[in-house]
Amino acid sequence: MGRRNRPFYRIVVADARAPRDGRFVEIIGHYDPLPDPAKVEVNEERAIYWLKQGAQPSEAVAKLLTRLGIMEKAGLPPYVYTKHLARIQAAKQE
Repeated sequence: MGRRNRPFYRIVVADARAPRDGRFVEIIGHYDPLPDPAKVEVNEERAIYWLKQGAQPSEAVAKLLTRLGIMEKAGLPPYVYTKHLARIQAAKQE
């Protein structure tokens, strides 16, 4: 979605067998990366429902859901950013 030089993303629940930009089950939110800070809107109730049903978020969506605290509310471990983990380990070594 969006237009040239103006990205805008939908956060959807899709069947794993569906093509990436193909059919989806439900739109649970959207993400606009351009404003500072980025605008993220997620229907928390539906996101938790789908996570409890076994839905596997992509890395990008897992980061967003962790930032919003939805992963913890669904009883899942928070997604650990690789860069963040490297910073923590570097700080421990100092």
